[in-house]
Amino acid sequence: MKKVFLALAAIMMSAAFVSAQDLATATETYNNGASQLAEGDRAAALASFQDALKAAEALGEEGAEIVANCKNVIPAVVLSMGKELYNEKDFTAAADKFQEAVKIAKEYGNDEVELEAEPLIPASYFAGGRAAIQAKDMAGAAELLKKAVEIDPAYSNGNAALYLGQALNAAGDVAGAKEAFNLAMANGQEETAKKQLGNIVLKEAQAALKDGKNADVVTMINEADENGLISNAAAYQLAASASQKLNKTADAIKFYEKFLEADPKNKNFGAIAYTVGALYQGQKNNAKALEFYKKAVTAGYADAQKMVDALSK
Repeated sequence: MKKVFLALAAIMMSAAFVSAQDLATATETYNNGASQLAEGDRAAALASFQDALKAAEALGEEGAEIVANCKNVIPAVVLSMGKELYNEKDFTAAADKFQEAVKIAKEYGNDEVELEAEPLIPASYFAGGRAAIQAKDMAGAAELLKKAVEIDPAYSNGNAALYLGQALNAAGDVAGAKEAFNLAMANGQEETAKKQLGNIVLKEAQAALKDGKNADVVTMINEADENGLISNAAAYQLAASASQKLNKTADAIKFYEKFLEADPKNKNFGAIAYTVGALYQGQKNNAKALEFYKKAVTAGYADAQKMVDALSK
């Protein structure tokens, strides 16, 4: 029986020695990671901390302190790696690393790192999208900006959606651009987004007028006007021209008047005012005709004076 007790004691002493040795190894691995991190070698430090975590977890309660330390530092190291990539302008890789940091932080219960890393993901995509626009890579810009907007539709007070609209429009995706500009308009970029949408409407109306789709031109400009999207007085002139071709004089007058009101310093102001006067005269509204002929005279349109003299008799 005595020999049995001695054998059991030897086994227990051997197990205790192995456990202590494993704890020492885990501790040394962790300390190596700390030294590597201090030297700026984040990749090596991360690998060391991950090895230390694995070793410490195998020790159960004895390795609990090292496990806790590793779970605190690993997400922070991944976060710092993302920041380094961002500073190096490798924005896509930075976003991937921030996503990794969030995932690990959630797994390890590191709320501080999670809260810091989450907003850096759309920030990286946004920065990458803007850089791609500057490099004239509109397709690449759109891809990155879509990711920023998917995460946060209102990112940067609607700027992400605004840049996305510009990238999509330049890439030929007009429908997508309109959707993005509407999103930007709803999230703090109303003035600029409306201007961009107005420019799209103007371009589409010009194409429709060229194709002889006069009714479509009028419909487009009317809808844009009702929604406050006319950013260029030329749109009203297009609608007026289309209305004349449709023999809709009242509509032509309405649009020409809007044109004159929107752009009183236009070089063609006198000629347009004269046209409005002639349209009113054709409707036998001489009072309004005289009013616009006088505006044409003031604007220096010489032929208008004859009409003023004729209607003033």
